[in-house]
Amino acid sequence: MTIENEEDLRKLKIIGRIVYETLILMSKKMEIGMTTIELDEIGKNNLDKYGAKSAPMVTYDFPGYTCISINEQAAHGIPSERVINPGDVVNIDVSAELDGYFGDTGGTYLVPPVDPKIAYLCQSTRKALKNAMKVARSGAKLNLIGKAIERTAKQTGFKTLRDLGSHGIGYSLHDEPSFIPNFYDPSDRRILKEGQVITIEPFLSTQAEQTETEDDGWTLSTGKNNFSAQYEHTMVITKGKPLVLTEL
Repeated sequence: MTIENEEDLRKLKIIGRIVYETLILMSKKMEIGMTTIELDEIGKNNLDKYGAKSAPMVTYDFPGYTCISINEQAAHGIPSERVINPGDVVNIDVSAELDGYFGDTGGTYLVPPVDPKIAYLCQSTRKALKNAMKVARSGAKLNLIGKAIERTAKQTGFKTLRDLGSHGIGYSLHDEPSFIPNFYDPSDRRILKEGQVITIEPFLSTQAEQTETEDDGWTLSTGKNNFSAQYEHTMVITKGKPLVLTEL
């Protein structure tokens, strides 16, 4: 989507704040012994408060209001009776629709006791997001986003998940530009345009570069003893730094 007027921007800001508030609320309410379906219910209730609808549910008939992925799971984890335990690595992804506009955000949270290597993985993934946002300018090549993410991963000793990436958003959950890789693709000649609405969501991994779909048909896992982290913002491309929509 490309923003065409002030109304577009106003409504995108509203849904952006809602999904980010929901993410922060879920992260703060998360505790040891809670099931992921109980955590999902917290997200549902906050979306309901604003009249927002779960994007994966309305778009793909996903069996949950949010995606909650633990440890070896990288993305699209279905809320279930799985219990959050000490030392878990929990990714929460919240996307929703309101008045025809979509917002998407996510983050990875560590349950104490925290493994220093996993803490560094999360720190490095946040750095990858920051570095990718620095190059996301109108007129710039789209593949610079993946280049910044991949460079950060290599510098910090991690891999990127090559089958997951960022995407356009706005009138739908996955809008143009479609898949934006987490690695540098020199053949990708797409150019970022002013007013374009995209997500940037680096996925860094301790070992794996690909995911596999679990038997539930949704959850994307990276294999035993592998961990990954993801942080995501929805933003508008400008001539300068992107305008982040998923913040309070």
